[in-house]
Amino acid sequence: MATTAQLFEEPFDADEYIERLAWRTPGGGSKGGAEAFDPKRLLDEFKSHIEELKQLDEKIQRKVEKLEYQCHGEAKEFAHKVQDLQRSNQIKEAADIIQKLHLIAQELPFDRFADVKAKIASKYHDLERQLIQEFTAAQRRGEIGRMREVAAVLLHFKGYAHCVDVYIKQCQEGAYTRNDVFEDTAALCQSVNKQVAEVFSSPETVMAKLIQNIFENKLQAHVREKLDGTRQSDAEQYLKNLYDLYTRWTTALATKLTEFNLGSDKHTFLSKLIKSIFSSYLESYIDMEREYLRNRGAMILQRYYDSKNHQKRAIGSGSIQELKERIRQRTNLPLGPSLDTHGETFLSPELVVNLLQETRHAFERCHRLSDPSDLPKNAYSIFLLLVEHLCVDHIDYALEIGLSAIPSSDAKNANLYFLDVVQQANSIFHLFDKQFNDQLMPLISSSPKLAECLHKKKEVIEQMEVKLDTGIDRTLNCMVGQMKHILATEQRKTDFRPEDENNVMIQYTTACSKVCAYVSRQVEHVRKSMDGKNVDTVLTELGVRFHRLIHEHLQQFSYSSMGGMLAICDVAEYRRCAKNFRVPLVLQLFDTLHALCNLLVVAPDNLKQVCSGEHLTNLDRNLLHAFVQLRVDYRSARLGRHFS
Repeated sequence: MATTAQLFEEPFDADEYIERLAWRTPGGGSKGGAEAFDPKRLLDEFKSHIEELKQLDEKIQRKVEKLEYQCHGEAKEFAHKVQDLQRSNQIKEAADIIQKLHLIAQELPFDRFADVKAKIASKYHDLERQLIQEFTAAQRRGEIGRMREVAAVLLHFKGYAHCVDVYIKQCQEGAYTRNDVFEDTAALCQSVNKQVAEVFSSPETVMAKLIQNIFENKLQAHVREKLDGTRQSDAEQYLKNLYDLYTRWTTALATKLTEFNLGSDKHTFLSKLIKSIFSSYLESYIDMEREYLRNRGAMILQRYYDSKNHQKRAIGSGSIQELKERIRQRTNLPLGPSLDTHGETFLSPELVVNLLQETRHAFERCHRLSDPSDLPKNAYSIFLLLVEHLCVDHIDYALEIGLSAIPSSDAKNANLYFLDVVQQANSIFHLFDKQFNDQLMPLISSSPKLAECLHKKKEVIEQMEVKLDTGIDRTLNCMVGQMKHILATEQRKTDFRPEDENNVMIQYTTACSKVCAYVSRQVEHVRKSMDGKNVDTVLTELGVRFHRLIHEHLQQFSYSSMGGMLAICDVAEYRRCAKNFRVPLVLQLFDTLHALCNLLVVAPDNLKQVCSGEHLTNLDRNLLHAFVQLRVDYRSARLGRHFS
């Protein structure tokens, strides 16, 4: 029979237990059975069963001892809790008593109750210190209930504020373990927010004080570490750090902190905290920004000119050479050779991108770091630096150099690079204008500085346009001068008075061919260099000068009948070239010139009819007469009588 504890369950009868044991043992039954009674076997069974009972007894005893130990521990813990509760109540009672005594003692005269007042004050401070120690211990153990009880008792003591300070200090221990102080701050406030609400009666005050403590200690130290080290040594890094720090505080961190209950005006509260930390840096921000941009812009410019191995010329120095150059730029007087730039425009897209990028960063920093009342003024000062570096020191300088490089109108085979300067200057100014509209305008649009900025921009544009117009005008003069040179060297007098009238091929002359080829190249050059209405404006002016040149050129010769036909062929080719201008006025001028050339070959009797034609009827009679006088048969055929 298996020996288990269940065999001894109540009610237990020992005799019955032994009888059952003997009956179940083979040969052990007292009344015999299938097997004969075997006393030895029964004795062995009893001995074995006695051993099992001993083992069971030991096992049960160990279990009993374990349960007794656990019971003793729980009883001890319960007793401690009871003692704590009792002591807690005695604290509350003692606190209530000492608080009342303290208030009463304030009213007692000092001279008669000095000792009593001193004892009460001593007991008051001792109890206050004990309560704070108890709160501190409860906070370390994470006992929210106990913290709440002690905080409620301390609420009526002067040391309540110290209790809050202790809580704030302890909750920050081990909170800043990452490299990101902002994320750590947000995580800390998130983790203690619920606890503060459970422990303190005015959680919004405690949370506000916690955040203020973090700002004035941890975060302020972080800001000083990041900024003070670079303030004098690395202006670029300093401005970048200031912008990054202030942006993260005023956007990311402040947004997260406004989620908590910090009182009725938490936005103003947080704004004041941020301003208090950054105020010294923000006050001097724009001075640092301007100084950095001034130095950075000068460095970018100098680096570019050094790469070109170019020593910048002094513009507007007032020297005799400068005066001569000014006169030469604005007239066609031959005052010495032009400056040879070897085709260099001295305009750099890379430099422009760098300057605009630096200014874009400056505008972004200005927008974030400037006081709203100072923003338009600060943005305007940044704009003036951009004008100085980009428009004056780079574009205007390149225009001055470009003007100096334009050869005189009588130069032979002159290379005209000023149109390349015009093209690049226009492209750069488009970028400048885009930044003005996209980044400056939003900062000044609602302030009086808008008018100043627009006036300054207009002033810059007008100054540039004067130099561009001057340069384009002189470039067109050079083009016309090159055409004159081609005509002077290629056009022979015999072209229009051939010796053998019967052996002439009717086609345009070599001079005409070369002029048209040159003009076509210049038209394409103008199209690549200009944009918008400027293309038509410049091509109109070039076309008018081209027409005037050919008109005057044709009047230098006398024409035989066959020579007149050749002149008509030349003008027809000039007119075909004029179509490339895509300017109606220019084509109309050459149509009229073509009609004038018909006067060189028309029969004398048909002169009046031709002069009354569509293209000639409105022309001055003297002009028509002057063309007819170019005919070799003018006197012999008495052609003058048709104009008398």
